[in-house]
Amino acid sequence: MARSGGFNERPASAMSAASSNESEKDDMWSSMLSSVASSKRLPQKSILVLGGSADGQKEFVESLGVGGAGSGGGHRKTDKRPPIANAFALGYTYLDVLDSDHEDVLARLGVYLISEPTPSFIPLLRPLFTAATLPETLIVILLDWSKPWDWMREIKTWVRLVRGIFTSLDDDCRRTLDEVTHAWETRRSTHTDSGGGGVGEVTIPLGPGEFDEPIGLPLCVVCQNADKIEVLERERGWKEEEFDFVLQFLRTILLKHGASLIYTTPSAPSPIRPLIFSLLSIQSPQRQQVLKHNVIERDKVLVPPHWDSWEPESEGGAVEVYEDVIKESKRGDTEGIALLNKNGGRVIEVPAVDTQEFLATQLEVLEARAAEEKAARVARKTKTIRIMEVDAENMLERLKEREASRASDREPSLASQGGGDGKSQNEVLSAFFNSLMKKKGTPAKGASPGS
Repeated sequence: MARSGGFNERPASAMSAASSNESEKDDMWSSMLSSVASSKRLPQKSILVLGGSADGQKEFVESLGVGGAGSGGGHRKTDKRPPIANAFALGYTYLDVLDSDHEDVLARLGVYLISEPTPSFIPLLRPLFTAATLPETLIVILLDWSKPWDWMREIKTWVRLVRGIFTSLDDDCRRTLDEVTHAWETRRSTHTDSGGGGVGEVTIPLGPGEFDEPIGLPLCVVCQNADKIEVLERERGWKEEEFDFVLQFLRTILLKHGASLIYTTPSAPSPIRPLIFSLLSIQSPQRQQVLKHNVIERDKVLVPPHWDSWEPESEGGAVEVYEDVIKESKRGDTEGIALLNKNGGRVIEVPAVDTQEFLATQLEVLEARAAEEKAARVARKTKTIRIMEVDAENMLERLKEREASRASDREPSLASQGGGDGKSQNEVLSAFFNSLMKKKGTPAKGASPGS
């Protein structure tokens, strides 16, 4: 009796198992696709870094990504860090914000870097700003403590460049900029504990002068290499008045742009990572670190956004006033550094000069003095020779005159001996010798008789 099925027929149980396996595979693929889709939905943030040297830019990026476990930045331990390509016009790198275990990516930062405010770079920067990217973008200006006298001019140049780009954007981008500016202005708030473990938010209105000249996006100014403060104090004679003036002026200018400020030192801990994350609205994977302001320690200054208050505005252009007070000490600069004391008066002090510059200046002075002395010696020697020549000529002339005078004196005496009767010179000479002979023979006539 033949079986009803045959070899090609599958039992019902096998068919049920196959259907279950296919369902599990579908679930697995769905889970993977969902995971990929969720990774694509990660918050995408952008930072545009303006200014600074190539090393300074790398230091800034590393300060955001380097840290111990739970730092909230960097890359997975198994991942290789992406290179920082900033050797040419527009540099780029990226940075993943990780959770406390450095396993899951919470957000991705795209970091764009440019060193020079060259107008020809504007076409490279303009595509970075779209209606979608503008709300997630932060602008950072890097300054260096090795050249604090250039800070105001650098800030002014970069702000003008950014505004020039923003004015060339389309209408959608401009509307987005207005929305970002309004949201950033109204973000001024403080968080206080409500007593029951919750956190309440109290909105504070803008103060006088705050956001008078917003650029449209959040701005942070990072003053790198704060360890150079000691160099300025030791080698250029800066005092607390200069450092206070720099900080005061920075705060006054940045308040008008609604910007934050921070001083950093290489290889020294600083709150720059939580500051940047706060400006980009990135939720820290750890317990949220409170940004505590610091305007007392001159190398660890931190002015968080919306914290500062208005100070008296200086008269005249900001750049001109700043550069008039904070001047670069150059060779031969005798004007010194003009300070503003607490009473508003000016005090002129001569800045200390670098040792090598001082020695080089003194060498030039000594060489010039030696050349002058040599020229004086040559002039004196030449004058002496000329005087000696003149004296020799005078003496020769005097000798000639004396000989001529003596000759003229002898001629009249001979003529007088010749008489006036017209006798010849020979006759005069003959008479002269005869008289001598007579005088010679006179003793012989007077000799004794016995001789």
